[in-house]
Amino acid sequence: MASTKIENNYTPDNIQVLEGLEAVRKRPGMYIGTTSSRGLHHLVYEIVDNSVDEALAGYCTHIEVTVHQDGSVTIQDDGRGVPVGINHKTGRNAVDLVFTELHAGGKFGGGGYKVSGGLHGVGASVVNALSEWLDVEIRQGGFIYHQRFSRGATIVPLEKIGEVPPEETGTKVTFLPDSLMFQETTDFDYDVLKQRLREMAFLTKGLKITLCDERIPEGEENTEDFKPRTHVFHYEGGIKEFVKYLNRSKKPLYDEILYFDGTKNGVYVEAALQHNDSYADSEYSFVNNINTPEGGMHLIGFRNALTKTFNEYARSNKLLKDSDPNLGGDDIREGITAIISIKIEDPQFEGQTKQKLGNTEARGATDSIVSEKLKYYLEQNPAVAKTIIEKSLLAQRAREAARKARDLTRRKTALETMSLPGKLADCSDKNPKNCEIFLVEGDSAGGSAKSARNRFTQAILPLRGKILNVEKAREDRIYANEEIKAMITAFGTGIHDEFNIEKLRYDKIIIMTDADVDGAHIDTLMLTFLYRFMPELIKQGHVYLAMPPLYKLEKNKKVWYAYSDDELNRILNDVGRDQNNRIQRYKGLGEMDPEQLWETTMNPDTRILKRVTINEESESEVDLVFNTLMGDKVEPRREFIEENAKFVKNLDI
Repeated sequence: MASTKIENNYTPDNIQVLEGLEAVRKRPGMYIGTTSSRGLHHLVYEIVDNSVDEALAGYCTHIEVTVHQDGSVTIQDDGRGVPVGINHKTGRNAVDLVFTELHAGGKFGGGGYKVSGGLHGVGASVVNALSEWLDVEIRQGGFIYHQRFSRGATIVPLEKIGEVPPEETGTKVTFLPDSLMFQETTDFDYDVLKQRLREMAFLTKGLKITLCDERIPEGEENTEDFKPRTHVFHYEGGIKEFVKYLNRSKKPLYDEILYFDGTKNGVYVEAALQHNDSYADSEYSFVNNINTPEGGMHLIGFRNALTKTFNEYARSNKLLKDSDPNLGGDDIREGITAIISIKIEDPQFEGQTKQKLGNTEARGATDSIVSEKLKYYLEQNPAVAKTIIEKSLLAQRAREAARKARDLTRRKTALETMSLPGKLADCSDKNPKNCEIFLVEGDSAGGSAKSARNRFTQAILPLRGKILNVEKAREDRIYANEEIKAMITAFGTGIHDEFNIEKLRYDKIIIMTDADVDGAHIDTLMLTFLYRFMPELIKQGHVYLAMPPLYKLEKNKKVWYAYSDDELNRILNDVGRDQNNRIQRYKGLGEMDPEQLWETTMNPDTRILKRVTINEESESEVDLVFNTLMGDKVEPRREFIEENAKFVKNLDI
């Protein structure tokens, strides 16, 4: 356990009430970000966070999360249990306060916890407010206590319902999300929960988390032999094992995973890192086990420490000449996989959703601890130090070549009257909000799309063949690739540090490929490029996949289009399976004439688009998927395909 066990003074009087609960059901998005699937899963994380806080305090070793057949979820831990006595400041039962009052909890300086995650201590009450019903069962002092709530209100007051051995303690919360609040879906995604819980286990050394799904899949015939899906996450190596897991699809440059930890000015810092032979850097930062996707002071401190320490080592050991410029931070971090995890008593986050840490003391503590321990490690391991610095020097040269290529592109653009790619068929409307661009593979499909489009609002950019796999290429090669340069120029935003979303020329970027293996590969290549070089386009909802139909059915001069085998079967059931049915299986976009392509795939009134999204709360998993699919190692890719093949439909091989 990363944190030192504290004196058990978690009593009813530690619970402090800050304000009421009424606003949660009126504006749920203010408290959980959204009422979409992402917000739904956030309910589970909030209760789990409370159990993890018990683990950080040294009192919880096992958390069990179970999804039930009726759609409810149970989170059970073996911590101290929510206090069950009377809070003397309010005269009310402490369990009632925790689950019905916003900002009531043991995380506001009352001595219950040194460090905590959770949603600023409002988690349990927010989950209660957004649940059709919620049951809490507490084991404490030799007894089992129970209380039941509904939509934030107490239905059954706290009562004793049994006895247990005095050493058996913990909290068990079961809730059913309210469909009035979560109108999009109340169906929990097992894989989303699995990713987040695995991450939590990595971040809490020694904590065991079990996930179980009791739901019987739709269409399952023999329910007697059904076995619930179960995963157990338990990592004694903590974030060192996290780095090893994330690097499993990559080729590490050295065997050891570097690990540093220490406490300074009340901030406990852990950092683990390992370089691999890829060109992307993967850094993930956490505060009290909460992901901070926008980084903050702890990440700044970590990067400062790396840049300063490696340059000092390279200079003192003559790996950099006196005339050589310093290595840049980007050069040193090329191919790095790193986890930065800190524990701090009073975290100050910028923004309601905890995207960025603002505590300045976190920067100093992280910089100091990583600098000191990294310097010692490099002195003791000169071979590893030399390997990292040699890769950094190669990255520095490639980055300089890329800079020259960018400058040359800018100079050419300034001299040319037409700055956009010659093969781009642009739209005439200049308001980006009204415009969309289709990225189409091949001249045949591109020509059909150009004829089919609405010339006022739809632009077409044909791309020849499969674009460069950016997972295996440095920036200088990427700038030399004509297809990628065409996309960068057409979008207008620039990439990496120069990216500016305000310059985006199209509100929708639509990838339109054939519905076969090659098309799926091109989709993945395109998404890899966008994710690595322009991730904000995906995060802000500008990237889509077109969904061309798989079948055209004609009967009695009427036409139906089917986008899946299931849809074709439904249509045939409706219209009849007569011999005069004419069914055409589309093998590619080029087989459609412009009218068909417009009607099925490009007309905003009739088409189907799939928006590409990123689950930022498990962004490390997203990174791993891209590297697994597009990296050098074959075995992880084979395992991924075998594990996920059952979810793929209508794929031509």
